[in-house]
Amino acid sequence: MNPGRSLLGAIEGLLDRILCVIGAVLFSQAPEFMQQYLQRLGGHLDEARFQLQQFQSAAAQSGLTLERLISQTAANADPAVNRLGGVMTSAVVRVDSLEAAQSAIQHASLWTRPFVFLRHLDPAIAQATWGIFKPAVPTTTEGLVYALLGMLVLTGLYHFGLKYPLACLARGRARRKAGRTARDLAATS
Repeated sequence: MNPGRSLLGAIEGLLDRILCVIGAVLFSQAPEFMQQYLQRLGGHLDEARFQLQQFQSAAAQSGLTLERLISQTAANADPAVNRLGGVMTSAVVRVDSLEAAQSAIQHASLWTRPFVFLRHLDPAIAQATWGIFKPAVPTTTEGLVYALLGMLVLTGLYHFGLKYPLACLARGRARRKAGRTARDLAATS
């Protein structure tokens, strides 16, 4: 038994286990980040709805619909009043956008959630979420699936992206060396 090979095998086994743990821990944080992002998104949505409700109240108190108030302010010659029409339009668009994002992410399946999340990601909300993100150990099915996926991805990258190509190179080098040795022996015979 070659002690160098058994040591190399032990190190490789340890590396596999370490990569499994790292993959599981890293990937299991994705559902937690999405959860914290959704909480922050909900806060933004609540605030946007409040702002929109203020505009709707002002319109109702004036005997107008919000759409009519927006069109009247947007048509006003006074630049300040004119810009207010844009602000109200932006509030409507923001509420619609945040509601669509929240609904899509919440109703996405386990398998589609990461893609739906990325499609509806608001960079400012994501950055703010990352700024206060607290890692956690998710104990949900989703957390388990992500952890297993992380284990598979990192060990797969190691085995098929590093170990296998290096082994192929080593076998090729050994064959070339064996071929040179055989030629040298044949030449000396």
